[in-house]
Amino acid sequence: MSTLGDSTRCVHAGIPPLSPGDPLQPGPVFAAPYALPPDGYQPGLDGYGRGDNPTRRVLEAAIADLEGGDTLAFASGQAAVSAVLMTVLRPGDTVMLPSDGYYNVRTFASSFLAGLDVRVVEAPTAGPYPSFDGVRLVLLESPANPSLDVVDIAAVSSAAHAAGALVAVDNTAATPLGQRPLDLGADISVASGTKALSGHSDLLLGYVSTRSESLHAAMASWRTLAGAIPSPFDAWLARRSMSTLDLRLRQQTLNAAALATFLGSHPSVSNIRWPGLPSDPSFEIAARQMRRIPGIIGFTLPTAAAVADFLRASQLVVAATSFGGLHTTADRREQWGDRTAPGFVRLSCGIEDTDDLLADFTAALPPA
Repeated sequence: MSTLGDSTRCVHAGIPPLSPGDPLQPGPVFAAPYALPPDGYQPGLDGYGRGDNPTRRVLEAAIADLEGGDTLAFASGQAAVSAVLMTVLRPGDTVMLPSDGYYNVRTFASSFLAGLDVRVVEAPTAGPYPSFDGVRLVLLESPANPSLDVVDIAAVSSAAHAAGALVAVDNTAATPLGQRPLDLGADISVASGTKALSGHSDLLLGYVSTRSESLHAAMASWRTLAGAIPSPFDAWLARRSMSTLDLRLRQQTLNAAALATFLGSHPSVSNIRWPGLPSDPSFEIAARQMRRIPGIIGFTLPTAAAVADFLRASQLVVAATSFGGLHTTADRREQWGDRTAPGFVRLSCGIEDTDDLLADFTAALPPA
């Protein structure tokens, strides 16, 4: 890993060398077809935008610097994880998915992979894990969304590899500034760049990073043939937004620490989850494995109606089904089919002033 600090790397990663008169950040290149040499296409030149785009390459180089592996950008996080699953798995294979992770991955598996004769096995992020014998791909999510459990990536990767399985880690919640799954033994790091990586709630993006040339080539081919590419403007927006990633994460984590402590002592709140709390079941693993804890908190209010009342009373918290943005948002996950209590809330801390958020929660949450 580079010896430069996180903010320095976020600002400079992927930006090509500059000459006098160049913009500090290259603008988006809008192109479907590119001009070809008169005597035909030459490998290495851009020919058609679905296969490649210079703006996308700048973004991919920046993410690659942070993740530590060759990177492919996709149109969404779901497109990225689907590319991993459809590239690695074949009929007759077995895939192991987190039972407490992002529900749409399980939906994709039950709706499409099962129809392709792929056997789907589920395991909770915190374990215990069944045998990896006969498993082709183990997909982890750490911290899991929305349970916020943390898995020992190195230990599971070692055991899975010993059984002949590949390991992919959904790194969306942690971001590459929180952990680098490839350094911990994973074969693939996959994430939704829609969330904290871009962090402004204004685009859809996904990416996959790997150090395997064969996996990278296979997923690049899949992306081109399936057409799951981000637009040049979204790629440009994402790279621009990445420059402030470290600054945003610092404030989000600071807010999460304060709010998690506050919520943990509130009489109307139960089942507080934040891996940065010493009382959290995942604290020990998170402290050992992660460089920083994300600004995402889980907590439970008595009923779904209590969640609605809290959101109506709050002046700062917006109901939204995403996380990692500038605004503090809350999502009652049971409404989407997540395996949670009706009053469970996934809270995504924004970059507002900590004291303002504490005052708002104090006024908005119901008394005991």
